[in-house]
Amino acid sequence: MRIPVNLAREPFPQNRPMLFGSAVAAVLMLGTLALLISLSTTERRQSADARQSLDGVNRRLSAIRSEQAKLDAAMRQPGNAIVLDRSVLINSLIRRKAISWTRIFGDLETVMPHNVRLLTIRPQVNVNDELFLDLTVAADAPEQVIGFIVKLEGSEVFGSTAVSGITPPTQTDPFYRYRLSVNYAQKL
Repeated sequence: MRIPVNLAREPFPQNRPMLFGSAVAAVLMLGTLALLISLSTTERRQSADARQSLDGVNRRLSAIRSEQAKLDAAMRQPGNAIVLDRSVLINSLIRRKAISWTRIFGDLETVMPHNVRLLTIRPQVNVNDELFLDLTVAADAPEQVIGFIVKLEGSEVFGSTAVSGITPPTQTDPFYRYRLSVNYAQKL
């Protein structure tokens, strides 16, 4: 039978697992460091490429701006300004002439009830070349105009309708007057 005898004052420490774990952690940390360094250099390279691209775009933008400034200066000359104003006027006249009154009245005829009267109509074109109508209608009762608005909004050629004013009957005018704005799908 053997009795283990330890003559040292302190028992022999078991450091081997701790040293092995520390070595593995150090290797992992070195691998992570190498990965971070490679990511950093890749990102630095990409940011340099992005800066070069941005500089190229800025150079082209400044060239375009200087060319636009030259063109604006040429357009501001007195002779050219007259031609520009004339072309704007002619284009607006052509746009107004493109509105078909026959088609407007034909489309309104399909949705207008017999007891609602059309007093005024003003077609207007917005900047997107979309047409809307400014209407003034009159009726004996508000329900008749509300029915007309429902028919307008349910129609394929008319869109959303906004009521911008209501005038109740007076002693001289026995009708309810409504001022409406309605989108119209006539192509110009």
